[in-house]
Amino acid sequence: MLNKIFIMGRLTRDPELRRTQSGTAVTSFSLAVDRDYKSQSGEKETDFIDVVAWRSTAEFVSKYFTKGRMAVVEGRLQIRDWKDKDGNNRRSAEVVADNVYFGDSKRDSAAGGYDAPSYGAPSGGYSAPSGGYSAPVGGPSAFAEIDEEDGDLPF
Repeated sequence: MLNKIFIMGRLTRDPELRRTQSGTAVTSFSLAVDRDYKSQSGEKETDFIDVVAWRSTAEFVSKYFTKGRMAVVEGRLQIRDWKDKDGNNRRSAEVVADNVYFGDSKRDSAAGGYDAPSYGAPSGGYSAPSGGYSAPVGGPSAFAEIDEEDGDLPF
């Protein structure tokens, strides 16, 4: 049997980091996920999907994600039965996140104050040169054409 889900959307609120009585980190948040098609009225519809993350994933999400950030969540769908304050039986669906990834770039979220971790990178992280891509020194002629007759590949 398989229960695997991938969703991508924007956080509708800041994640709420909590701890269980035993100290395990847990955070919950909601993603606004646009549907791929439009309704009969021509408008895009959006699903609001509840997500819960545990342990280091919870700490990561609460540290680096805020309302409006794009996130990609990999996890499983969980259905929970519970009773409301009036004693009525209720049922909720939520995604239990195994992994959460950035769905946008630092540039896209500059207003949100996002500062990505720099795993294995020099302190200060990597920043691309302003002005975008520039051709290698020497221009296109700096690349040598490979002779197709030569049976050996250069790598």
